[in-house]
Amino acid sequence: MTLKVAVGEEAGWAVLRVSGEMDLLTSPVLRQRVHDAVADGRRSVVLDLSDVLFCDSSGVGVLIATRRLIRSCQGRLRLILPAQGAVDGSHVNRVLAALGVRRLFEVYPDVLAALDEEATPLSA
Repeated sequence: MTLKVAVGEEAGWAVLRVSGEMDLLTSPVLRQRVHDAVADGRRSVVLDLSDVLFCDSSGVGVLIATRRLIRSCQGRLRLILPAQGAVDGSHVNRVLAALGVRRLFEVYPDVLAALDEEATPLSA
């Protein structure tokens, strides 16, 4: 399976909608799209990972590198990891939790919540 990244803009945020599998072969696609968004001056980024079916350590590495990049330019990063999903919620959420890095990210249930400045992130 491949990884698709659709890039858009909503309410001043770059919204990257990711679908497919994030693994050693496909994760560089997401890394490049994030770098492109930052190079275009985007400092507020939402990664919608609702449709990611699989994520290995390479995918987690890209998420952590994205966090580091956004923080280095005083930006904001929010992840969409829905509690409801294909089977038992978000695969990415389970992987991040299992690795103990879920707490590093601001996580929201959907894009609307992530764009709402009054919304509270989901607890880790």
